[in-house]
Formats: sequence, C-alpha cells, structure tokens
Amino acid sequence: MDFALPPVGEGLIEVELVQWLVKPGDRVKRGQPMLEVLSDKATMEVPAAFAGQITGTLAEAGSKIKVGEVVMTYSGETEAATVPPPPITSSVKPVMMRGELSGLFRNAPAASGTPAAVALPAAAPSVRHLARKLGVDLARTSGSGPGGRVLLEDLAQHLRPTAPEPAKSPAVDYGTPGTRTKLLGLRRKIAEHMVEAKRTIPHYAYIDECDLTDLVRLRSQLKETFARVGVKLTYLPFVVKAVARALKQIPVVNATFDDATQELTLHDTYHIGIAVAAPNGLIVPVVKDADKKDVAAIAMDIERLSREARAGKSKLEDLKGGSFTVTNIGNIGGLISTPIINSPEVGILGLGKIVKRPVYDAHGQIRPADLLYLSCSFDHRVLDGAIGAAFGNAVIAQLQNPATLLLPERFAGG
Repeated sequence: MDFALPPVGEGLIEVELVQWLVKPGDRVKRGQPMLEVLSDKATMEVPAAFAGQITGTLAEAGSKIKVGEVVMTYSGETEAATVPPPPITSSVKPVMMRGELSGLFRNAPAASGTPAAVALPAAAPSVRHLARKLGVDLARTSGSGPGGRVLLEDLAQHLRPTAPEPAKSPAVDYGTPGTRTKLLGLRRKIAEHMVEAKRTIPHYAYIDECDLTDLVRLRSQLKETFARVGVKLTYLPFVVKAVARALKQIPVVNATFDDATQELTLHDTYHIGIAVAAPNGLIVPVVKDADKKDVAAIAMDIERLSREARAGKSKLEDLKGGSFTVTNIGNIGGLISTPIINSPEVGILGLGKIVKRPVYDAHGQIRPADLLYLSCSFDHRVLDGAIGAAFGNAVIAQLQNPATLLLPERFAGG
C-alpha cells in the first residue's frame, strides 16, 4: 500500500525531506514518527497513520516532496476512516507560561481577609512590583533591610523548594575529520538566508561599551529566586526588555524593508528574535510582545523557545513575525562580533561576554566595573550612523538603570 505525505501545516504544499526515521523492513505502530520534514526553518515529524511493515521509501533526504505525494510503501491495515490520523505536532512539553508562576508560591489569604489597618512593610517600588507578579504577600514577609525594609532576596522565603531541573541540551556537532557532507535541511536554509542577506543589505557596524555593574548585582539578587521555580535568569531577558523600550524611542529601527517594493514598514508591535545555536544550525525564535511582558515572563519565554529550538521542535508560529533580533556570543566567549542582519529586518544586536575592567568614576577614582560590548549591525539603506548611535545609547541607558526594567511601562516612561 502507498503512504502519501499528509497535510503538514496551513498553507504548506511542499516541504523538504530532512531524514527518514524508519527504513524498509521496520515494523511501525500507529502514531510512530516515520520521517522528518522542514519548512521555513520549522522541522516536523510525520507520524504513521497505520500499523504495519515498511516495504520501501520513494524519496531521498534533501529532496522536495509535495503534500499528497506518495513517499513510502507499506504492508498492513489502515485505521478505520472514522479515526483521524495522529496530529503532526511537537512532542516537547512547554515550560510554565506567564501567570502560572504564582501557582508555585504559597498563596497569601485573600485581600478581603486582611484588616485595613495592617500596613505593608517598607520596600522599593521594584520589590513591590515583583512581589505582585510572583504572588507574594509583603505583609507576611520579614524584611532583612534597615528598619525591616523588604529586599529582593527576602521574597525567596515564600518559594516552594521543589523545581524541575532543566533538560540538558543536545551536544553540538563540531564535525568529523576526513568526511564530506552535503548541506541539507536547516543548514541549507540558513546558508541561503545568510547569502541573500549579505548580498542585498549594505551592513554597517556600530559598537559601544556598556557598564553593567548594577545589572550584574541585581541579577545576582534575583537568580536564586527564579531558580527555585525552575527558571534560569540570564542577562538576556533584561537585554530583550531594554531593546523593546529602546525601539519605542527609536521606531525606525523596529522595521522591516521589502526589497521588491522598496517599502519600509515601521511596526507597532515589539517581537524580538533571539538567535539560538541549535545542533543543526542557527534558529531565531521570537519573543512576542516583549514590551508588554515583564522580565520574568520574558525569561520563561526564552527558556521555552531555546529548549524547543535546540531539540529541533520549534513551532512555525514561534519563528515568524520578528522585527529585531538579539544574538549572544558572550555565553561561549568573545567580546565583539559583526552579526549578519536577519532579513527583512533592518538591525541586529550582538552581545559579547561580560568582563571586569578598571574604570574611572565621576570623581576620577578607579573602580572595578562589569563591562559589556554591544555590537550592532544596521541596514545602511534605511538607517544612518546617527540613528544607529541613538539606538545604541537608548539601549545602554536602559541597561544601566536595571531596576526600571522591573517596573511597569507607565512607571518606566515606556
């Protein structure tokens, strides 16, 4: 019997066969993945709609196959027509989404049960905002600061100590000496996209230095709190939040350029792509509406998107709609990079590693500082040097006042 490629997504009529997960002679069960296909950088596993034995495969890895095309033969019985075939979906379970975080904390009594005369302890606005987001009742929190003032680290006492450990990422393949490999699947898609971007976009680089001393201190106070609920707090969520606010100040950078029509579209949504080094190549999933999310929600989005990208399970909707991209080489090493723009966007921000250096303060005294180099690439067809510098300055201003990144937009001037 023939097995034809079933529908793999709305509007998709052709995909690339990345690899076979079965071979002639194999016995399969209904729902078992049989082949992996690729479309628009999203990989999908096609499951069996039958139980039986594979008798032949009719397409090779790297070839284009159309929906409805016979790609395999088998012997066995097809499921009854009334039983739908297994869906082509990701098997990766998403991490907690925004709003679910508070469920991992011990809930305080309802506000109606608290006497009106009870006064909340002293705390900074950023601490109060984070406490509300995490579902922590400050009235039941013992402050360790002067005069009982509640500090960020005091919020950790309300956390439950149980948290799932993050799954380990697949190892990156650095190649095997003496082998010859054809570019297939995602790697080929990346190559085509990079060549087109470099060929059509006149890049120019803008590099600046940012003092992250205050942000390093703030993150060190918060990371244990986040870790207790299974969220790894890196510097990237702060950067994404800072970029979203900077894009609001310099709207022309939050844009895409249509080379065919020569039209520039300035977006009023702030969907920030984050470059992820997956085993099969670079993936750019998108944090949607980064301007409307707090740092905790962005951190959870990044955790989910990165994990799915490294597992090759990114959803198509998570790879679309970006208006600006952030790429990070600092977690591997390196101070400065010149990233290639993710076309049709007009700008990209590269992050180097944070290094400790001696600097002069306002009084001419030397002090230690945690420094980060920001490497921007811009499309010179639509953005001149002055605009690039203005955007860089706006990002730096946000990162050097990290407490404001924890505040709602109406308090932060966003």
